[in-house]
Amino acid sequence: MLNDWLVSHPSNLVWVVLCTFVLYLVVVALARWSGVRSFAEMSTFDIVVTIALGSMIASVVVSKNPPLLQGLVAVATLYVLQLLVSRLRSRCSVFEAATDNRPILLMGSGGEIKHANLRVARVTEDDLRAHMRRANVSDARQVHAMIMEGTGNINVLHGKHHELGDEPWILHGVRDYTR
Repeated sequence: MLNDWLVSHPSNLVWVVLCTFVLYLVVVALARWSGVRSFAEMSTFDIVVTIALGSMIASVVVSKNPPLLQGLVAVATLYVLQLLVSRLRSRCSVFEAATDNRPILLMGSGGEIKHANLRVARVTEDDLRAHMRRANVSDARQVHAMIMEGTGNINVLHGKHHELGDEPWILHGVRDYTR
């Protein structure tokens, strides 16, 4: 039993190498065709495609079911879907709203913690402090805004000499449930 778990027939290993090589070439070609966005994490849909792509490749490489051709069609379909969705997002605000998570303001000017927004984002004050440390902010009063992006990344806008003004363009579309 242990032998079956550790040792594989040489033909199976050749299959793994062949599938990995073919899928690698196809993914590189499709990524070049679809552009740099193919591995970007700009929206929820981008992240879903990246995860699905990895899962599909793994399924095809380590198993003969699904067959290689079926896996190639699935990978190509994902790339076509990603291109279609990205074009629809750029042309139709309703589609963009349906596919994207909008950012949430976690901390406002002067380090004002937005507790209602923290609850919506399921983020703690400890998370805020960790991101402040990562952004090299030692004084919360230097924070102009801390935002959880639609991808889940948290960005900190800070600095003594970089005030945002009354209606900053950079905060357009950022949700604030405390208003």
